Formats: sequence, structure tokens, C-alpha cells
Amino acid sequence: MSRVLLALAAAALAFAAPAFGAANIRIAGVDTSAYPEVRITVVAPSNSAVPGLTENGGPVFGVHAANLGRAKSVVLAVDRSQSMAGVPIGDAIAAARAFVAAKGTADRIEVVAFGRSALALTRFSSSTIDADVALRQLDVDRRSGTALWDAIVVAARGLAREDSPGHVILVVTDGQDVSSSASFEQAVAAAQSARAAVYTVGIAGPSFTPDPLRELAARTGGEYRQVSSTAQLASLYASISQTLSRTWQLRYPTSARPGDQLRVTASIAGLGSATREIAVPKLGVSTQPSAPAASVLPASAWRSNVTPVVLALVVGLLLLLASAFVIAARGGNWLAARLEPHLGPSQRRRRKRGRGAGRAALQRIFAATEQAFANVKQFKALQGLITRADLPLLAAELLYACIGIAVILGLLGTAAGVPAVLVFALMLVGGAAPIVWASMKAAKRIKAFDNQLPDILITIAASLKAGHSFRHALQAVVDEGAEPAAKEFKRVLTETRLGRPMDEALAEMSTRIGSKNLTFVLNAVTIQRQIGGSLAGLFDMVADTVRQRQQFARKVRSLTATGRLSAYVLIGLPFVIALAVTVLNQSYMRPLWTTALGHELVGAGMVMLATGSVILKRIVSFKG
Repeated sequence: MSRVLLALAAAALAFAAPAFGAANIRIAGVDTSAYPEVRITVVAPSNSAVPGLTENGGPVFGVHAANLGRAKSVVLAVDRSQSMAGVPIGDAIAAARAFVAAKGTADRIEVVAFGRSALALTRFSSSTIDADVALRQLDVDRRSGTALWDAIVVAARGLAREDSPGHVILVVTDGQDVSSSASFEQAVAAAQSARAAVYTVGIAGPSFTPDPLRELAARTGGEYRQVSSTAQLASLYASISQTLSRTWQLRYPTSARPGDQLRVTASIAGLGSATREIAVPKLGVSTQPSAPAASVLPASAWRSNVTPVVLALVVGLLLLLASAFVIAARGGNWLAARLEPHLGPSQRRRRKRGRGAGRAALQRIFAATEQAFANVKQFKALQGLITRADLPLLAAELLYACIGIAVILGLLGTAAGVPAVLVFALMLVGGAAPIVWASMKAAKRIKAFDNQLPDILITIAASLKAGHSFRHALQAVVDEGAEPAAKEFKRVLTETRLGRPMDEALAEMSTRIGSKNLTFVLNAVTIQRQIGGSLAGLFDMVADTVRQRQQFARKVRSLTATGRLSAYVLIGLPFVIALAVTVLNQSYMRPLWTTALGHELVGAGMVMLATGSVILKRIVSFKG
């Protein structure tokens, strides 16, 4: 008899298990807006395995599963409209702070408050300090209105930049939307695009309408909860946390064609299954209305009849002011130009002092910087580069130009929402641009001097053969030569007239210009002047040697042109491909620019590119 009872009990349990499992496995939502990707939200029992999926009875491949109770990004959207004044806003803040304090260590939280308008109070962070401080300082909006759908759009935009496996929006409100520039459909589309499950909490009241919140939760894979008073929010937040720990977001690429009917089944071995039938959207039928662009003024202000008149008056006033400034500037310049010849010397000096007064502060800063860094090796090298490039600048001025350009580009990149690693790279490139420009001008000037050097040497040799002194030969180069040689030799002659020895003046010119050929020539001249001999013959021989060195350098450059071009292509190709792929598919490249692992990969790639650049430069360079 006991065996029969045991058998009957086992049979009863066997039949009851599927029913119990079916009750504990539920498909909370299905999203096909990102076709061919299908996103399914499944609520399963606690501590269960990843639900399995079948599509029309067949297996599903390429499933990405994320448990919302583990690592996730959460947006807490709190209603701060005037209807929440008093005890309700206090209860809502206390419940939200308790939710933040009990979050998982890997969870990232952002706080969004909405009243007349929606505003993100914090950025996503795994620390609870920012969110807790923002919630403690939250107060009721002084203006009437509830921008509920705008809050969903703001939250979705933030979540779209997060790489956490789970995205959740938790919104608490006691009223209906009355001041949003976004519509309900646009809010749903923004949440679906961010792969966010929206959990809505409605506080029952006279103006409360639960249907839109219930539909929003259903279409995004979340849940709708309702409380009769704000005192129940704390327990409701705890209940939602428990629900999130049992919720799975499953994503996979479907093999169904547009317009097909799908029967998706989620199942867990030993616990049962749940089934949902859905329709794949047809091509050309958009299920996501475009989200509205952010606007400073509400939509009602733009639809007003007064707005065009006000805008026309503002534009007209700006045009009048611009015209007045242009006329005043031109009139002042014209008047100053007409009066300048008739002013006395003292008045002219006073006008010059007035124009230079605005630069006095900058000049003092530049002078202090020059004095502070006068003995720094790198600062001296920067000043030498400026001298070699023949730029009318101080090293401090070029340094501050680099810093200013880097800061401006960093601010612009940050304001445009560029990833931090790209902002840093942009600042480095912008800061180095003035130095690179000065280096290019210096290299161009050295090349021009080297090209003139053989003719200069022949001119000096001819002057010496005609019986002129070495000083007169240099004067002939100044009179008959071209820039930059004429300017440099003129400076040498000026220094010798002031008492500086000729050898020191020529050595200083060699250091200042940085030409290896000129250094070679001056060394030969110095030796010849010390040991004696025919200086004219020496210049003829050196001129021929310099010309042969230049011809040999051009031949080497032509032979290594293919290698240099290959180096340019190999170095520039990764940057071009990265830029093209980022423009064409931002979501594909987002992990590379926004995650810590992506930043490490970018850094490793830059190091390898720098190493390869050095190796290629050594291969194609020749030092003769």
C-alpha cells in the first residue's frame, strides 16, 4: 500500500513540475526593432541557468545572454514635478538612496531628474557617492510640468554609450507627461535603441494615468508597478531588485524574413518553458521614430506666433551691431591713417604706447617664462629651432601657442562628445602642431642654404683670386647672394665689426643654421687659416666636394623613394581604416574607444606603430 502511495505522489509531482515551472518562467518582452537582431527579456526563477531559446521549434545560434542582476548600467529617473512636493519627494529620494546603497559592486548608476525638463544629474559611475549626493540635493522644480518622455530619451542616450551587458531604466512618477518635446513613441524608440528595459513605478493620484507607463514597460521588456503612496516605494525598490536578479536579456540574429511570424520559446531544463508569438517587421516600415534633437526651448515655444517675430528682431539687431562694428573699425583706421602724418613726435609715441599697452602683460609673462626656463635643455633646443627657422618668436611664445591649441582642441572634443582617448590624441597632435610647423620651416631653410652653398663657395673663391680679402669676399656674398645665405653672412660681418673674431662668428653661424655641409666647410677653412696655404684653391676644392655630396644624397633619396612611400602607407593605413570604420559603423568601434580594454589595445597599437616607424626610418635613411 505504501509503495502505491509513493508512486502516486511521484506521478503527481512529475505532472505538477511543468506547471510550476511554467508559472516561474515568463517572457516579459520581445523587441524586433533592431531587425535582424531579436531581443527577448525572460524572467526566470532565482539562481537558474541561462534560458535556452528555440525559434519556430528550431535551435537558435549566436545568443548573447545578460543577467540584469549582475553587471548592468542603471538610470534612476526621479520625478521632481510640483505634484511631488512635501512628503512624496522625500519618500522617493529615501527609497532611491536605499536602492543605490544596495546596488551590486559592478553596477553603474546615473541619476536623471525631470520636472519641467529632464536633466542628467550625474554620469555613470560604479561608485555610490555621486548618485547619493545628487539625490540628497534633489528638490522640487519651481516651474510646473512633467517631462516624462524627455527623461526616458535622456536616460536612453546615456545608456547607448555604456558597454555593460544589461541596460535598465527605473522611472518613478505620480503624473502624466505634459511638457516633453519628445513623444511617447520616440521615448519607446530611444529605449529600444539603447537595449534598455524600462521599469516604471506609478504613484496613484488624481492626475495619474497608468496606461502609457504600462505600455512603455511592456514594449521594452520591463515591468510596471503601482503603489498607492510613496511610503511603499522602499519595499517596491527592493522587489524590483529581486526581479532584476531573475531577469535575463537574450539577443540573437534571427533567420526569419521580414513579415514572417515567429514562435519563440524560452526554456530551462527541469523548470518548464514559456512561448511568445511575434511578427518580424517588414522592410521599409520603421518601428523607431527618430528621437528629437535637443532643444533649449520647449516645443510649445517654437509653435508660438510670437517666436518668428522675436527671432527676426534678434537677427536684425545682431546684423546692425555687426555693421556698426565694421564701420567703426574702418572709420577709426582711416582716420588714424589720415592724421598720422600731421601728429607731432610726442603724440605719435603716445599712440604707439597706447597700442602696446595691451601687450605689456603678455610680454611680462613671456619674459618671466624665458627667465624661469633659461637653463632647461629642452627650452634651449626650442629656441634654437626657432632661430634656425628664422621665426620672429620667442621660445615662450611658441610654448604657450602649443598649450593654447591643445587646450582649445581638448575643450572642443569634449564638448562634441569625442571619446577620452581620442580627445587626448587630438590634444597631443594640436599641441605638437606649432613645433612641427617650425621644424618644417627650419628644414626648408637648411635645404635652401645647402643648395646655395656651392655657388657661395665659388663666389668667395673668385673674390679671393681677384685679390680681395676674406672679409670682402663675404661682403660680395651678401651683396650678390640670395636669402637665407645673404642674411646669415651679413650677420657674421656685423658681429665682426663689433669686435667678435671671424672664426667665432662663423662657428656661431654654423650652429645657428644647423647645416652639416656648412660645418664641413668651416672646419676646412679654420684649418687652412691656421696652417696657411691657398684659401681660394681650398674653396674650389670644397665647393666641388659639397656638390658631389649633394648629388650622392639625391641619388640615395631616389633609390629609397619606394621604401619611404611604403613606410608612409604602412603607418597611415591603420589611422585611415580606424577613421573610416568609425564613421561607417560607430557601434562596432565603440568598445575600442570607450572601454578600458579598448584603450589598452589602442595604446599597444600606437607603441607598435612607433616602433615600426623607427625601424622603417632606419631602413630608408642614409648618413653619409
